[in-house]
Amino acid sequence: MPEFLGNALSQFYASIAWGQWISTLFILVLGLVIASFAARSVFRVMEERSTRHQAAMVRRLVFYVIAVIFGIAALREAGFSLDVVLGAAGILTVAVGFASQTSASNIISGLFLLVEKPFELGNFIEVDGVIGEVVSIDMLSVKLRTPDNQYVRIPNETLIKTRVTNRSRFQIRRLDLSVGIAYAEDVERVESLLLELARQNPAALEEPKPFVLTTGFGPSSVDLQFSFWVPGDRVLEGRSRMMVDIKKTLDRENIEIPFPHTSVYAGSHSKPFRVQLLRNESANNKETPDGDDAAGQ
Repeated sequence: MPEFLGNALSQFYASIAWGQWISTLFILVLGLVIASFAARSVFRVMEERSTRHQAAMVRRLVFYVIAVIFGIAALREAGFSLDVVLGAAGILTVAVGFASQTSASNIISGLFLLVEKPFELGNFIEVDGVIGEVVSIDMLSVKLRTPDNQYVRIPNETLIKTRVTNRSRFQIRRLDLSVGIAYAEDVERVESLLLELARQNPAALEEPKPFVLTTGFGPSSVDLQFSFWVPGDRVLEGRSRMMVDIKKTLDRENIEIPFPHTSVYAGSHSKPFRVQLLRNESANNKETPDGDDAAGQ
């Protein structure tokens, strides 16, 4: 029995075309190496002439095309008929297409994103209330890194159907701060103080010029809008520093920042409401008979 198994294994190993399979493996490895090298070379060239988004998409396309070509060549070297392989690939493609309609929609949406270019790698975008830096743009999804270092994956189809806010598209941004002052304060004086703060703040730009608008009369304050421009990479610093400076300046100048409150007022010709402390009704009832008896006596 052991001799029979040994002969069978010897015949099996002898029947394997080792040279053919080694050639097939060599073609596959060579294809992956060439695909990686070509993809990196194309990425370096396109990175200087186009956006990082386009360069990344073309890099992946070049890699997959070359890998598929060498894969087909490896199959032919292994003895597979190309017609059979293409037929099986066609049937598999149709089956996968019906089974993964969502993936197909994401791929098509990714192509639209490539053409439209609403954002690029490194931009900060907001989608459905999620804010993060774009770290990857793939065929099926876009990956974000949030300010608190979380990893968020958003399907391309969602980006096409949802409003996307690109916070890094332009180099400068305007910050709008709401400031409420008491009705007794001088609005023009407060405007001058705010504009002086904008001139002193290192993050605020001289051009475009800052401005102050009176936006309305609130329930307890005169509402002002203080607007100034900052570089795109200093938004958080500019907002926080300016709010602290506003609070310190208004406190130093004895300008009241009112808080919401409610008062009851009956009008100038009406008397104030009378406030009277009433004793317990039962105690009053007990005291009344005694008082009557005392009066009768």
